Amino acid sequence: MSAPHILQVSGPVAATMPPASLIDDHGRRINYLRLAITDRCNLRCRYCRPAKGVPFIPHDQILTLEELQRLVEIFCDLGVEKVRVTGGEPFSRRGCVPFLNRIRRIAGLKFLHITTNGVKTARYLDELAAMGVSGVNLSLDTLDGARFQRITRRDFLDPVLETLQGLIARAIPFKINSVVLEDTTDEEIVRLVALTESQPVTLRFIERMPFSGTAGSAGLGDGDLIVRLNRIFPDLTEIPPGQAPTTARLFALPDHQGRLGVIQGYSRLFCKSCNKVRITPAGILKTCLYDDGTLDLKQMLRSGADDDEIKRAIVASVSKRFVNGHEAERFSARKSEPSMAAIGG
Repeated sequence: MSAPHILQVSGPVAATMPPASLIDDHGRRINYLRLAITDRCNLRCRYCRPAKGVPFIPHDQILTLEELQRLVEIFCDLGVEKVRVTGGEPFSRRGCVPFLNRIRRIAGLKFLHITTNGVKTARYLDELAAMGVSGVNLSLDTLDGARFQRITRRDFLDPVLETLQGLIARAIPFKINSVVLEDTTDEEIVRLVALTESQPVTLRFIERMPFSGTAGSAGLGDGDLIVRLNRIFPDLTEIPPGQAPTTARLFALPDHQGRLGVIQGYSRLFCKSCNKVRITPAGILKTCLYDDGTLDLKQMLRSGADDDEIKRAIVASVSKRFVNGHEAERFSARKSEPSMAAIGG
């Protein structure tokens, strides 16, 4: 893998204060932060990690919860309104729920979302409901127990389904994210879509992306999910997009309370409206999912930089953003794929 193109900062970046909001060099406003608080996970999904696993980041190289909270405060000062806490699996990190409670109260933060695999989540649902979490994305690739074990290399479907039912019972807004693999059958898709019949849930099918932690993933981009869904569900109709940026194209089915979505992450057709940046568990700012990192925030935090210096560095990094994921990937020239768990999903 090529060396990350990361801005190392040891002093003030500029004399002027940053603007009140983050605008990249292509006119896109950044108001959404994906915050990965750990690279640990209790699943070993084959599209995220190789069977033998990948080395975990040493604990002293992962941002502390206090450092993570400080970064959220800084990004909210720069106009970020939505934070999604991810991993790895966020509930694998001790202190996750108290941390969520703290950042939920940060000035300027309007929406707090969580992405989880659901294995440990059910026990925390009452607390999530009480804090008013804005939404949960639940990863669920199949409803078949044997296939779940083949995909994740773990036998944990039952607790995931308990989380699913608990979200419904508590009326916590949630979406289901389902990665479509090369051996996902039409029958599996039909079973998953049945979840939208009686519940107003959005089920989003996701193109597999090149973040498996291996030398390379075969079969990426060789199928059109939307063509396939239209074949399986001839009555499928696309819902016109709203004004807010979105990564998913949404669809409706007659007599279904919920909706279907398609996230074309490998095709990267939504880049022109992308409003998000990411922070990895090791404190690297990624202005695109496909870049190798653009700013070492951990180095700044631990070298004594004040908030204004960090803000100026963030603004400088966002002002040199790739126009799309294809350009970012070409620049990175990776020879192997990172694990999705290490970059925050």
